[in-house]
Amino acid sequence: MKHFIYIVLTFLLISCADKTKETQQREELIQETANSNYNPEAKLDSLGIELRDQGVPIANYQHVVGAGNLLFLAGKGPKQANGEYMIGKLGDSLTVEQGYQAAREAGINQLSVLKAELGNLNKVKRIVSAHGMVNASPDFTDHSKVINGFSDLMVEVFGENGKHARAAVGMVSLPVGMAVEIEMVVEVYE
Repeated sequence: MKHFIYIVLTFLLISCADKTKETQQREELIQETANSNYNPEAKLDSLGIELRDQGVPIANYQHVVGAGNLLFLAGKGPKQANGEYMIGKLGDSLTVEQGYQAAREAGINQLSVLKAELGNLNKVKRIVSAHGMVNASPDFTDHSKVINGFSDLMVEVFGENGKHARAAVGMVSLPVGMAVEIEMVVEVYE
């Protein structure tokens, strides 16, 4: 019996040491990233972007759900700092340039969710993917140019780590008539 207890205790000690080593390696990687040129927090400041409180969801969903080292962010629209959405239909009441700005606003809102979830955007390893939905007329074909507003912002903030896979698709309508809605997947340092 003593031999069995000794084996179990030895296993637990080794297991704890491995966890401590993993934790230390993770912290070193985060620190290394913070010491390199990769600093999304500083980049936001230099761009003059102020993040906004997203409040609680108004329906039955969460802003973000984690699975392993991935974060899945619910769709966000172009709610501006004044609380109003950029609304309208691309190819009808909005130009591509206005749509681009709407996608950028949606990106700022997603960054706000990330900051609230992580406490520090330097914990973002990379932007994995984005699904951009554009409120568009049937003959509108520049969806990609609109969603570039989001994608360009991610690269401005995260550099090469901001490049992502994406879809840019047209919708017949979006909630409250907003111009765009964008959801995203983000990989974070464990």
